[in-house]
Amino acid sequence: MRYHKISDETIRRLPVYLRGLHVLAEQGRERISSRDLADFLGLNPWQIRKDFSYFGEFGTRGVGYEIKTLIRQINKILRLEAVNKAALVGVGNLGKAVLAYPGFKMYGFDIVAAFDVSAGKIGKKVKNIEIEDASRIASLKRRNIRLGIIAVPREAAQETADALVGAGVKGFLNFSPCHVTVPRKVKVITIDIAMDLARLPYYIPAN
Repeated sequence: MRYHKISDETIRRLPVYLRGLHVLAEQGRERISSRDLADFLGLNPWQIRKDFSYFGEFGTRGVGYEIKTLIRQINKILRLEAVNKAALVGVGNLGKAVLAYPGFKMYGFDIVAAFDVSAGKIGKKVKNIEIEDASRIASLKRRNIRLGIIAVPREAAQETADALVGAGVKGFLNFSPCHVTVPRKVKVITIDIAMDLARLPYYIPAN
């Protein structure tokens, strides 16, 4: 099911709720109120209730939410019920860190392919994934891989995005510090760690 008129901010918070619920389930919790979940995540209970209200009635007034049921419902909304295969382009220091990151498993993501242009890397394995020549990105269409991760230098980002789109990729994370242009039906989420870090000094009082 696709939900309409839901803000990006709401969709951005759903994985935050999901991660917290997984932790609570691991701790043996079975139910939780919106207030307790908000306290656990450092958020506001009214915001959690408002976000959930877009998708129907998840909890029971005075009783709260059944955690395992809520996990299933959020997975359904985000289309995380099945494993989502992804391909990584760029296996430098950042790319290797992405391949090693265990957090993707919680959301059902599996990086199954990795590409690079460096002859010294092609054919080698990182976390049991053999690095392929970037010229083979087009094979993603045949392999039914629709998610991508870009971890290449800025000057190669647009070319990489074009190659992924041409291979049928419908959405990707862009770790390159620049904007890339894609067709309207392709979703790009850009993550610029340095840019986010640059905001921090503003909030720190001067000595």
